Amino acid sequence: MTDPAEPEPVVLAKHAKNLLRFLHLLPARMSSHDNTRSTIVFFAVCGLDVLNSLHLISPELRKDIINWTYGGLVTPRDNEKRCGGFMGCRAMLPQTKDAGVLECMRAYQWGHLAMTYTSIAVLATLGDDLSRLNRQSIVQGVAAVQHADGSFSASIDGSENDMRFVYCAATICHMLDCWEGVNKDAMFQFIMRSLRYDYGFSQELEGEAHGGTTFCALAALELSGQLHRLDEATVERIKRWLVFRQMDGFQGRPNKPVDTCYSFWIGAALCILNGFELTDYAQNREYIISTQNGLIGGFAKWPKATPDPFHTYLGLCGLAFIGEPGLNAVMPSLNISMAAYTHLNQLHERWRANNGLTHELTQLKLTVGSGAEAGTKTTSSSSLISAQ
Repeated sequence: MTDPAEPEPVVLAKHAKNLLRFLHLLPARMSSHDNTRSTIVFFAVCGLDVLNSLHLISPELRKDIINWTYGGLVTPRDNEKRCGGFMGCRAMLPQTKDAGVLECMRAYQWGHLAMTYTSIAVLATLGDDLSRLNRQSIVQGVAAVQHADGSFSASIDGSENDMRFVYCAATICHMLDCWEGVNKDAMFQFIMRSLRYDYGFSQELEGEAHGGTTFCALAALELSGQLHRLDEATVERIKRWLVFRQMDGFQGRPNKPVDTCYSFWIGAALCILNGFELTDYAQNREYIISTQNGLIGGFAKWPKATPDPFHTYLGLCGLAFIGEPGLNAVMPSLNISMAAYTHLNQLHERWRANNGLTHELTQLKLTVGSGAEAGTKTTSSSSLISAQ
């Protein structure tokens, strides 16, 4: 029996087993999520990372997840639309050798911003070096779905454009350390036009301020290096709107019930603005724990509701923000662990170093070429290669 005077513990091991289960088998109630399997993998893998339990994923399973993730990568050919990125499932990859069918299906294969974000995040979390990615192709796909007003669609066809995909675009470009072709200023203008009278951000122009899209807006600004463009008065008013979303847990909008996931959306937004300390940690924790399933693990939207990977992961992130023992720190704007973020930064340094070397070699070749044209003595090609 738990001492009533003691706070209810977080059943870390059960949460880990719950998330690990989703990497092997999905219950029938989740069949509607078949086309967004990448997001379920994201919640499970990144949740295990926050739980400091990635070791539960065997080396064989880790390799399988990485290969499965890369299986959804779309790299357009020269004569095709700029649609690079990841698909959310494999429905557009029929198991056939019929060249006609494969070519027909090719027209329906394109990247989706949310699936691209979650796929890259999973690869980074599992320690992949992202060497199989054509970063420029993927970012070209991001630029191709940006609208004139600065917003983004999820894909090149059949998608709405709103703040969710502004956020996904920013995460992809930041993680790949490439913004080529993306209009960051237009993105900023769209975000600022979505700032409502009460100082929350809406999903689309003239919409209602919402906790999830306020996070998306602020995170996109931070990831694109534009958060400093908000003046101090605006920042303080946004903080006020966010702080007022706490009842015991957090709600997404005024006059709405609290929900586990907003412990992340509101909490992360306040972390970005350095205002999370203004919240009541104890009440936040108490609400999150009230949605915990102590038998099978996992967190739910509300107390006594069915737990799911989405609320389990975001509930764990909310607990990580308040320093819950046993949980790894979370990088708020990218929504991955700080360990995964550190790995990404190491990749960025490697890419930049390689770009610098490529630039130096290009300049050297130009210098050698210009010397030859002027009739001067030049280094032979064999000695140039050996020097490299």
